[in-house]
Amino acid sequence: MGTLLPFERFPREVIVKAEGKADPAVGCAPEQRPMEQLLDFGIVNVDKPKGPTSHQVSDYLQKILHIGKAGHSGTLDPAVTGVLPIALGKGTRVVQALLTSGKEYVAVMHLHKPVEEKHLRHICQSFVGRIEQLPPIKSAVKRQLRMRTVYYLDILEIDGQDVLFTVGCEAGTYIRKLIHDIGKRLGCGAHMAELRRTKAGPFREGTLVTLQDLTDAYHYWKQDHDETQLRRMVQPVESGVAHLPKIWVFDQAVSSLCHGIDLKAPGVSKFTSPMEKGEMAALLTLKGELIALGTCQMGADDLKAREKGVTASTDKVFMDAKAYSAKRIIKGKAEPPA
Repeated sequence: MGTLLPFERFPREVIVKAEGKADPAVGCAPEQRPMEQLLDFGIVNVDKPKGPTSHQVSDYLQKILHIGKAGHSGTLDPAVTGVLPIALGKGTRVVQALLTSGKEYVAVMHLHKPVEEKHLRHICQSFVGRIEQLPPIKSAVKRQLRMRTVYYLDILEIDGQDVLFTVGCEAGTYIRKLIHDIGKRLGCGAHMAELRRTKAGPFREGTLVTLQDLTDAYHYWKQDHDETQLRRMVQPVESGVAHLPKIWVFDQAVSSLCHGIDLKAPGVSKFTSPMEKGEMAALLTLKGELIALGTCQMGADDLKAREKGVTASTDKVFMDAKAYSAKRIIKGKAEPPA
């Protein structure tokens, strides 16, 4: 469509601060995890059907995969379909990184009276940028005016009084209310006839999985010991931080991060740019494993230049503290600690 969410507009470049080598004796590349581990530390990009709530879909997924915990990354109304990433087991806390990420929807707006196309397009474009929204009466948040950003709103097709459009917006934007406000400004009134989410952070329609397909894939794995389809459907939890700035650390720094110690500059091997102070970042091993989510205490330029200081605070730890505690340093390849 040629329209991108903010994090998609500026591809991140990997900057190597100091070369590092991962010890093969510890850790495991995310894509090589055993199936049992993926089911406790993975994400399924569910194609939410019309009818159930997002919470009910999470419950269905728990029963299908026989797991004790699952969490979705932002509520979709029962009538809304589409992209609903659901994190599994120990990975459920990664939804924090997805709740605040940009979203994209395809919607059908029904105008209550005919409107001149030029006027319609002009009014729709006037809603791109910072807008003020009052959440609907039936909503999960306090009903008070708040600011949200609409990144783009593109009309795809007009059929009489039905308008098909795509909209990219900040998390927490109510599309039903957006359509109501557009109708109000047009002077004719409008309501939402259909809505489908097509993006939620880094998740797209191309990796969607239906609950029925997931059920079949789990059966093949359990009954026929064929994990091919299930492995395709259950993504590593690291997929949920694909949109964030990233910092890769030396093996010797991993254990301290697992204990909640902040990341110091000497522990950094490489990082992505652009990266701004105050941004949420994913702290990763050299194998690409998610250690923790943190808050950047330096921007990319500072991190590149400085050899001392706190690079990122360690806010939410995912990795087991024992994972790298018994690390055998490769002879002659010891890296600096955090």
